[in-house]
Amino acid sequence: MKFFAKSPALAPLSLRNPIHFLALGFGSGLARVAPGTFGTAAAIPVVLLMSLLPQSGYVVVTFLACVLGIYICHKTSKDLGVHDHKAIVWDEVAGYMITMFAAPITWQWLLAGFVLFRIFDILKPWPIRWLDRNVDGGLGVMADDILAGVLSFVCMQAALFYFNV
Repeated sequence: MKFFAKSPALAPLSLRNPIHFLALGFGSGLARVAPGTFGTAAAIPVVLLMSLLPQSGYVVVTFLACVLGIYICHKTSKDLGVHDHKAIVWDEVAGYMITMFAAPITWQWLLAGFVLFRIFDILKPWPIRWLDRNVDGGLGVMADDILAGVLSFVCMQAALFYFNV
Protein backbone atom coordinates (compact mmCIF):
# COMPACT_ATOMS: atom_id res chain seq x y z
CA MET A 1 0.00 0.00 0.00
CA LYS A 2 1.34 3.39 -0.96
CA PHE A 3 1.64 6.11 1.66
CA PHE A 4 0.25 8.94 -0.47
CA ALA A 5 -3.27 8.98 -1.82
CA LYS A 6 -3.63 8.62 -5.58
CA SER A 7 -7.32 9.38 -5.81
CA PRO A 8 -9.17 10.52 -8.94
CA ALA A 9 -10.90 13.07 -6.68
CA LEU A 10 -7.51 14.77 -6.20
CA ALA A 11 -6.76 14.94 -9.94
CA PRO A 12 -7.61 18.68 -10.19
CA LEU A 13 -4.82 19.49 -7.71
CA SER A 14 -1.15 20.10 -8.36
CA LEU A 15 1.61 20.47 -5.80
CA ARG A 16 3.20 22.87 -8.30
CA ASN A 17 0.35 25.27 -7.66
CA PRO A 18 1.42 27.25 -4.55
CA ILE A 19 -2.19 27.50 -3.31
CA HIS A 20 -2.70 23.75 -3.54
CA PHE A 21 0.78 23.11 -2.08
CA LEU A 22 -0.10 25.15 1.01
CA ALA A 23 -3.67 23.82 1.29
CA LEU A 24 -2.28 20.28 1.22
CA GLY A 25 0.14 21.11 4.03
CA PHE A 26 3.22 20.88 1.79
CA GLY A 27 1.89 17.53 0.54
CA SER A 28 1.23 16.00 3.96
CA GLY A 29 -2.53 16.07 3.36
CA LEU A 30 -2.07 13.42 0.69
CA ALA A 31 -1.39 10.78 3.35
CA ARG A 32 -3.81 7.88 2.93
CA VAL A 33 -4.37 7.59 6.68
CA ALA A 34 -4.90 10.46 9.15
CA PRO A 35 -4.08 13.37 6.83
CA GLY A 36 -5.02 15.86 9.56
CA THR A 37 -2.45 14.33 11.89
CA PHE A 38 0.18 14.45 9.15
CA GLY A 39 -0.82 18.05 8.42
CA THR A 40 -0.27 18.92 12.07
CA ALA A 41 3.11 17.14 11.97
CA ALA A 42 4.03 19.20 8.91
CA ALA A 43 3.44 22.31 11.03
CA ILE A 44 6.20 21.38 13.50
CA PRO A 45 9.08 22.64 11.29
CA VAL A 46 7.04 25.78 10.60
CA VAL A 47 6.68 26.39 14.35
CA LEU A 48 10.38 25.69 14.88
CA LEU A 49 11.28 28.32 12.28
CA MET A 50 8.74 30.77 13.68
CA SER A 51 10.23 30.36 17.16
CA LEU A 52 13.21 32.33 15.83
CA LEU A 53 10.95 35.36 15.40
CA PRO A 54 10.06 37.79 18.16
CA GLN A 55 6.59 37.14 19.57
CA SER A 56 5.15 40.01 17.55
CA GLY A 57 6.49 38.41 14.36
CA TYR A 58 5.04 35.05 15.38
CA VAL A 59 1.63 36.69 15.87
CA VAL A 60 1.80 38.42 12.47
CA VAL A 61 2.78 35.23 10.60
CA THR A 62 0.08 33.23 12.42
CA PHE A 63 -2.54 35.88 11.67
CA LEU A 64 -1.55 35.86 8.00
CA ALA A 65 -1.64 32.04 7.92
CA CYS A 66 -5.20 32.16 9.26
CA VAL A 67 -6.49 34.97 7.05
CA LEU A 68 -4.78 33.73 3.87
CA GLY A 69 -5.83 30.21 4.84
CA ILE A 70 -9.45 31.19 4.32
CA TYR A 71 -8.68 31.93 0.66
CA ILE A 72 -6.28 29.00 0.24
CA CYS A 73 -8.78 26.48 1.62
CA HIS A 74 -11.73 28.02 -0.24
CA LYS A 75 -9.89 28.00 -3.58
CA THR A 76 -8.67 24.42 -3.15
CA SER A 77 -12.12 23.24 -2.03
CA LYS A 78 -13.62 24.92 -5.09
CA ASP A 79 -11.00 23.34 -7.37
CA LEU A 80 -11.83 19.92 -5.90
CA GLY A 81 -15.56 20.51 -5.88
CA VAL A 82 -15.67 19.28 -2.28
CA HIS A 83 -16.08 21.38 0.86
CA ASP A 84 -13.32 20.62 3.38
CA HIS A 85 -11.77 17.60 1.67
CA LYS A 86 -9.63 15.50 4.04
CA ALA A 87 -6.51 16.36 2.02
CA ILE A 88 -6.88 20.08 2.83
CA VAL A 89 -4.82 20.46 6.00
CA TRP A 90 -3.68 24.10 5.99
CA ASP A 91 -6.23 24.60 8.79
CA GLU A 92 -4.26 22.11 10.93
CA VAL A 93 -1.02 23.97 10.19
CA ALA A 94 -2.56 27.27 11.32
CA GLY A 95 -4.24 25.68 14.34
CA TYR A 96 -0.97 24.20 15.56
CA MET A 97 0.77 27.55 15.05
CA ILE A 98 -1.84 29.09 17.37
CA THR A 99 -1.42 26.26 19.90
CA MET A 100 2.33 26.76 20.16
CA PHE A 101 2.38 30.53 20.57
CA ALA A 102 4.57 31.52 23.55
CA ALA A 103 5.28 27.87 24.43
CA PRO A 104 8.77 26.55 25.06
CA ILE A 105 10.31 24.89 22.02
CA THR A 106 11.26 21.55 23.53
CA TRP A 107 10.22 18.14 22.27
CA GLN A 108 7.99 17.71 25.35
CA TRP A 109 6.03 20.92 24.75
CA LEU A 110 5.89 20.38 20.99
CA LEU A 111 4.42 16.93 21.67
CA ALA A 112 2.01 18.27 24.32
CA GLY A 113 0.76 20.92 21.90
CA PHE A 114 0.47 18.34 19.13
CA VAL A 115 -1.59 15.98 21.29
CA LEU A 116 -3.81 18.75 22.68
CA PHE A 117 -4.52 20.18 19.26
CA ARG A 118 -5.29 16.76 17.75
CA ILE A 119 -7.67 15.98 20.64
CA PHE A 120 -9.61 19.22 20.16
CA ASP A 121 -9.56 18.85 16.36
CA ILE A 122 -10.72 15.23 16.35
CA LEU A 123 -13.28 15.32 19.19
CA LYS A 124 -14.61 18.76 18.22
CA PRO A 125 -16.29 19.69 21.51
CA TRP A 126 -18.83 22.52 21.44
CA PRO A 127 -18.42 25.21 20.06
CA ILE A 128 -15.84 23.71 17.65
CA ARG A 129 -18.40 21.20 16.37
CA TRP A 130 -20.94 23.99 15.82
CA LEU A 131 -18.46 25.94 13.68
CA ASP A 132 -17.56 22.80 11.73
CA ARG A 133 -21.21 22.11 10.91
CA ASN A 134 -22.53 25.63 10.39
CA VAL A 135 -19.87 27.76 8.70
CA ASP A 136 -19.25 27.25 4.98
CA GLY A 137 -16.50 28.10 2.54
CA GLY A 138 -12.89 28.74 3.37
CA LEU A 139 -13.91 30.37 6.65
CA GLY A 140 -15.73 27.17 7.59
CA VAL A 141 -12.65 25.07 6.81
CA MET A 142 -10.45 27.32 8.94
CA ALA A 143 -12.76 28.36 11.81
CA ASP A 144 -13.03 25.08 13.70
CA ASP A 145 -9.26 24.53 13.62
CA ILE A 146 -8.56 28.11 14.64
CA LEU A 147 -10.81 27.62 17.67
CA ALA A 148 -9.22 24.21 18.38
CA GLY A 149 -5.86 26.02 18.30
CA VAL A 150 -7.10 28.73 20.66
CA LEU A 151 -8.45 26.18 23.15
CA SER A 152 -5.20 24.18 22.90
CA PHE A 153 -3.24 27.40 23.44
CA VAL A 154 -5.26 28.12 26.61
CA CYS A 155 -4.52 24.60 27.90
CA MET A 156 -0.84 24.98 27.08
CA GLN A 157 -0.62 28.31 28.88
CA ALA A 158 -2.45 26.85 31.90
CA ALA A 159 0.04 23.96 31.96
CA LEU A 160 2.96 26.38 31.68
CA PHE A 161 1.56 28.39 34.58
CA TYR A 162 0.90 25.26 36.67
CA PHE A 163 4.40 23.89 36.07
CA ASN A 164 5.86 27.39 36.60
CA VAL A 165 7.75 27.32 33.28
